[in-house]
Amino acid sequence: MSNSASQWGSPTASRRALLIHGMTMCSNSWEGIAQLLVAEGFFVIAPNLLGHGGRRCTNYRISDFAEDLRPYFAMDTSFDVVIGHSFGCLVTFSLLPFLPKTKETTVILVDPAIELTEVQINGFQNLFLQWTANVRTAEEHMAENPTWSRRDCVLRTLGIAMVDPNTVEVFRRSTSWSSIGLLKNIPPHLKITILASDPNLGANCSLEQIPRDIERLSAKVLTGIGHWIQYECPDAIMDAIPLPRAKL
Repeated sequence: MSNSASQWGSPTASRRALLIHGMTMCSNSWEGIAQLLVAEGFFVIAPNLLGHGGRRCTNYRISDFAEDLRPYFAMDTSFDVVIGHSFGCLVTFSLLPFLPKTKETTVILVDPAIELTEVQINGFQNLFLQWTANVRTAEEHMAENPTWSRRDCVLRTLGIAMVDPNTVEVFRRSTSWSSIGLLKNIPPHLKITILASDPNLGANCSLEQIPRDIERLSAKVLTGIGHWIQYECPDAIMDAIPLPRAKL
């Protein structure tokens, strides 16, 4: 198992969560959500993906990113919840075959890119190059995103500063991405929730892209919330997680 990961809570906790960050982020960027999960009795693990958190990137397929995380599922290790954000959702899709079929798992996809054309992928490549060439300070992020906490702004800056520039090859070697087929064939041990940001604020996906009337698949658009849902509206993520209800 990679030692490049952040952990929160007790390893002996009865519930476990795996958090998969997006491109130019890092494991620590999940701090806010992780603390909320720990308060609900979870042990939380957030790995640094290839090319992130100070790691080098020499493999550029989505399947390579997922295979790098396979040790987290060794000896039938299971998770009650798996959450992916943005590019991390693509990695999460590739992780699904690793999940034990004997345990029900809630999968939450936070503003995923369900289907991308070559033009859109080129756009993400340009953003990557722009962000890594001119790393913004936490103060600049705070000025642009007034709803973010200072902690989240600092972690956003940290994530970009620690990414391996070679990771841009992930975009250069891809012509299209589509996860629609996977969403149409959800196995019975998985329950998937898609949280999409407001289309007027640059959402990665729209409801039109999400297959309808699929068992164990639900989707919600968060009006007024941008791409960084975990920073702007963490309660939306927590609401999608089945939690024990207090007895009246």
